[in-house]
Amino acid sequence: MSIDQLVSLFDVHQVMLVVATLFIVNISITVFEVILDLLTSKERRWKDTLANCAIFIAHKGIERTAIASLGFVALLPFYYLTPLSIPMTAWTWVLALLAADFTYYWMHRLEHEHRILWASHSVHHSSEDYNLTVGFRLSIVEGFFEWAFLIPMILIGFNPFQALVALILVAQYQHWVHTERVQKLGWLDEVFNTPSVHRVHHGSNNQYLDKNYGGILMIWDKLFGTFEREEEKVVYGLTRNIHTNNPVRITFTEFASIWHDVKKCRTMKDRLRIIFGGLSWRPDYFQSDANADTQQPQNGSTQERPALK
Repeated sequence: MSIDQLVSLFDVHQVMLVVATLFIVNISITVFEVILDLLTSKERRWKDTLANCAIFIAHKGIERTAIASLGFVALLPFYYLTPLSIPMTAWTWVLALLAADFTYYWMHRLEHEHRILWASHSVHHSSEDYNLTVGFRLSIVEGFFEWAFLIPMILIGFNPFQALVALILVAQYQHWVHTERVQKLGWLDEVFNTPSVHRVHHGSNNQYLDKNYGGILMIWDKLFGTFEREEEKVVYGLTRNIHTNNPVRITFTEFASIWHDVKKCRTMKDRLRIIFGGLSWRPDYFQSDANADTQQPQNGSTQERPALK
């Protein structure tokens, strides 16, 4: 399939109607929840809600630029290099969704395990509220690298259009799970990503940290040992909250923390590990330097350690 034919699919393929419909549904239920919260006087941090909406608007603005096609263009070389080809049929769309859901699980998990990836994904977890607008709170940086996780799908024969749209559908499914209005759903919580399941994922409680990565299905979490049921009351946010409603600070706070730590490193190995390693790792001398600093007069406040999930 030529590049022109692939590009045209974003305009003419019937699955794009599904994408558009889900987008409208997600906007509609979010507006409904906001109105319901107003009518019932449900506690909500309204400045946080406004920040979520501002981040969402920024996303929509970026989608109207050439940056939006970055993932598609980057996947093309892999598409033309692989000898494998999977035709687009109703059944292969089911397979594509399954493959995209599996891809999402590992992408999501790695974003929690490596600091440079967490720097962007932490935006989504930094709200101390839990409502449908949190589903809009996604880093504008993620689009620059998440396409790379789709390379295995391309290499086994899916074309870039089908792989990207399948991942978009997995993401769109998850919008409705960001709510406290829907309680536990019995056996559905064991099979699918539901509000109860995803509330656990957004919890900063020790027992909930780094659990329930699945996009649509919970089978991956159960297979790889990361499934957790909602039991104790969920405390939302980060283990070290950022305490800001400024969309720019929300988006770049953790990147600033990484840079702060990189400048303190004494070796290139430590710098690379700070950037690409686990969230909590720091060189031993960070602690000794910090102890030395506390014995001297301080000018201004010291920067906190990065906000960990």
